[in-house]
Amino acid sequence: MTGISVVVWDWNGTLLDDVDVCFATINTVLTTNGCAALPDLAAYRRSFCFPVSRYYENVGFDFARTPFAVLADQFMSLYHPAAAHCALQPGAVETLAALQARGLRQVLLSASLQEHLELQAARYPIAGYFDRLLGIGDIYAKSKQQLACDFVRGCGAAPRQVLFIGDSVHDFEVAQACGCPCVLYAGGHQARAALAATGSPVIEALAQLPGLLGAEAPARKEANGTKRI
Repeated sequence: MTGISVVVWDWNGTLLDDVDVCFATINTVLTTNGCAALPDLAAYRRSFCFPVSRYYENVGFDFARTPFAVLADQFMSLYHPAAAHCALQPGAVETLAALQARGLRQVLLSASLQEHLELQAARYPIAGYFDRLLGIGDIYAKSKQQLACDFVRGCGAAPRQVLFIGDSVHDFEVAQACGCPCVLYAGGHQARAALAATGSPVIEALAQLPGLLGAEAPARKEANGTKRI
């Protein structure tokens, strides 16, 4: 996989290791609303999908009893205090640094509310690796496809030069809609089998990513000849 000049990162589950928090939180919302809890992380990962409303149906919620908007608000009120204690995925900072050293542009793109994304990302030593942080306009995580396609059209690189990195089938679908390649990470929210079924490369550790991109590319230069960081 060569010729990549822009890397578009997913946030939740890909760079932020919030899987355990999301698993515990959805189980609390399930039991609070009279539904059976998910038995384990494997069941959680098999159920997870986008749009999140479909995932909520997968785990047993009945929107005729409790509307999705109410459930989403319950989830977020529990998730955010707990997520403040999440770590980044193993190797996240080192991988971001390695790609930056190659002169690649990096962008953070999430189906999270823009304000939430900015607040979460600010807790970690990663701001200097990203040109932009792109979130959506509400908490309902329907899709980030339009946001992604608008970015790719305006980023100045050909779609084949823009690589999406994510932990869900939706990340693959978004990349496909933009005409871009994708690499999927198996340590996040969705089951590895579902990721592999897309046909995209699947990595077990973020540290594998630089190797997939081939030989190190020369650092990009600004007009004055200085290295862009």
